[in-house]
Formats: sequence, structure tokens, C-alpha cells
Amino acid sequence: MVLMTMIARVVDGLPLAATMQEDEQSGCNVLEYQNQAKMLFRKLGPQSPMRCSIETGPYLFHYLIENDICYLVLCERNYSKRLAFAYLEEIAQEFFQQYGKRVNTVTRPYTFIEFDTWMQRTRRQYAEGGARARRAGAAAQLGGQLGDVQRIMMQNIDDVLQRGAILSGKEIDILQFCKIIICIINHYMICYSKGVDKDTIPGLWVH
Repeated sequence: MVLMTMIARVVDGLPLAATMQEDEQSGCNVLEYQNQAKMLFRKLGPQSPMRCSIETGPYLFHYLIENDICYLVLCERNYSKRLAFAYLEEIAQEFFQQYGKRVNTVTRPYTFIEFDTWMQRTRRQYAEGGARARRAGAAAQLGGQLGDVQRIMMQNIDDVLQRGAILSGKEIDILQFCKIIICIINHYMICYSKGVDKDTIPGLWVH
């Protein structure tokens, strides 16, 4: 189930439109995740991946960036990632067609809140088994898109908020490599402080 949809301008994180399930329907504290989404929007930058999935508690954020606009959904974990991104792509196409020329001129949050009606209607049609869901599934199979969706990067909300940016795959690889190097250096520093002969310690030493 899609619990929340938000649209924001990438350059400054300004929310442009939103729609969400009522708390009693979803059992989800939507306000908490809405605040997380706003923080995520402020972390976006030129190096952010165009598509990304982000773990947050029992749910997942999925987002798509097109034309410097970020389209984001909050979903239950068992909701199809393929359907989530098909829904985002349809929203992106319709929103840009209606409001694309005005996006860079607005200054107030939620200027395009009337788009909520269109998103609500489309969200219902992307429910499991809905008409658009069936069409999206057939199109993905014909176009070989299932594998592409599975390769979309997964990150964690706490990591993103702590480091202050949503990283690309290459940047994450570099970050992981740096963490490994730091662990190795710390290990050898501990051994050195205890007076252990470096030649007796397995590893890479520069002579």
C-alpha cells in the first residue's frame, strides 16, 4: 500500500504537493514520516541518484528525480517496488505536464496542493490488483524492466540523515572502503601501542 506521496523541488527542497492516507486507515503516524521526507528533500543534490529506495522503520521511501523535481512515496515493505516506481513515473509525467513551467517560480510550500485529487485517484488504481497495477506489470515484463527495478540502490534513513546526503552507488563504495581502511589502521595502532612487533601481525605493511 502507498501511504504517502510528496513532490518537492530539488534545488531547495520546497514541498510542492502531497497526499496521504488517514492515520486510522493505515495505522501509520504519517506526520512523522512526512517530517522525514522533508529532511530527505533538503539532502538532495546534483550527485544524488535519480532513483533510490530508503529504509525507514517498517516502511520504505521510494523516490524518483526528473526535471529537478523529486517525487517520493512511502510504502509498506511488502508493496511491489516495481509498482511504486511505475506510480512515481506516472505522477512525474502528469505533474510536469500540468505545472512544469511554474515550478521554478513559486515560493510558497504546497502551491500545487490541488494535484492531491489526481494523486489520490491514481494511488487507488495502483493498489495491488488494480487496473493500472496490472498494466504496469505487463509493461514491465515486456520491456524487461523487472531487473532494472531490483538494481535500484537501497539506503537507510538514519545513515542518510547523519551523513547529510543521499549518496550515489560509487560514493557509497568509496565510503565503505574508507571505513575498512580506518578499521585496519585502528587495529594496527592498538597492536603498536601494546608493543606487538608489526612483522608478526598479518596484514599489509609498507616497508
